[in-house]
Amino acid sequence: MRDVVCMILGGGRGTRLYPLTKHRSKPAVPLAGKYRLIDIPISNCINSGLNQIYVLTQFLSVSLHRHISNTYKMDQFHGGFVEILAAQQTIESADWYQGTADAVRQNLRYLQDEHIRDVLILAGDQLYRMDFRRMLEVHRRSSADITVAVLPVHEEQTSAFGILRLDAEGHVVDFVEKPTKREQLERLRTDPAWMERLGLKPQGRTYLASMGIYLFRKEILFDVLQVRPPYTDFGKDVFPNSYRKYRVQAFLFDGYWEDLGTIKAYHQATLALCGPNPPFEFHSPEGVIYTRMRFLPASRVLGASIENCLISDGCVVREGAKLVRSVLGVRTQLGRDVYLRDTIVIGADRYETEEEKQRNLELGIPNIGIGEASVIERAIIDKDCRIGRQVRIINERGLQDYEAPNYVIRDGIVVIPKSVIIPDGTVI
Repeated sequence: MRDVVCMILGGGRGTRLYPLTKHRSKPAVPLAGKYRLIDIPISNCINSGLNQIYVLTQFLSVSLHRHISNTYKMDQFHGGFVEILAAQQTIESADWYQGTADAVRQNLRYLQDEHIRDVLILAGDQLYRMDFRRMLEVHRRSSADITVAVLPVHEEQTSAFGILRLDAEGHVVDFVEKPTKREQLERLRTDPAWMERLGLKPQGRTYLASMGIYLFRKEILFDVLQVRPPYTDFGKDVFPNSYRKYRVQAFLFDGYWEDLGTIKAYHQATLALCGPNPPFEFHSPEGVIYTRMRFLPASRVLGASIENCLISDGCVVREGAKLVRSVLGVRTQLGRDVYLRDTIVIGADRYETEEEKQRNLELGIPNIGIGEASVIERAIIDKDCRIGRQVRIINERGLQDYEAPNYVIRDGIVVIPKSVIIPDGTVI
């Protein structure tokens, strides 16, 4: 894998994940209590023997830069690296990244070394586990110019993906971005028996969707990114205009994969990790997911009731608390008799001192964490929030989409933005 370089796309403004992206970029959004979204693609690369990794960033990238620099320190004797490529003005361009393809185009200078043979393009907001060595094997065995990872999906999911059709050898012969017309779906449908012969389990999934994971021969990547007028996006521009001109191979994947680009998807996928048989297993000994070492104490649980939950390092759960299908991020503090259901508490960056707590008490400000006897259901509490005592965050009016000064509702899920103060007795 020494002649393969990976470029992870840091994403745009992340508006669909707002307000989790109000103060951070999309790949920096915390995940599963102690990780961040960027840890998934970087860990997949490391576990696949890929250690030459660039992360392309643009929006609100300070916390992402800090996390990567504190986490991924490669062995200096083997030449690996995880480096940030932030948007910058150059002689060639003074513009911000206009899309995924434009972001890579503006950084082609980093891919000019003679030893580089292939370039792997990944997204920074997906949850999956993949061995890219298998993808590279398919790519080189088939002498492909471009290889794209594809996933079987149901018909009702097709409008959210780029859907493609393959020939008998697995070459892409047709592609439509987010098809909606019946005639498009008919011509793109894949025979389930053919999928089964290749080792897939269709289970009603008769369409193949692009996962946004591309492996390019370096020369081909340079070619497609230097056309005029220039392409701006891989999914919308590069791929639809490449499969007829180049040899494009599909790499079939049938494991767990989820795009966490919306509040609803993020909430559902995170809570699914709490069950007895989670669709994605962080506890697996294979394909370890790496993240920053924080050197926190073990969590302390004092006479609480806990059912199907994830509890991260450094938490304190006090007497009488009841937690049902919820996630506690690092350093979460729960007061007595707190009730959480279907809730993600992202945690805190630090512990408060006793002096700070006393000063908060005098000023009438809740401490970081969730105060006693508060009830929270189907919500996301971002980092360093101060939730007072006897607060009820239950979406009392049943709103689907709404914005207020100190909370946002998306798809019926209440999101409390980072560092917000919710006074005692508040009802949302």
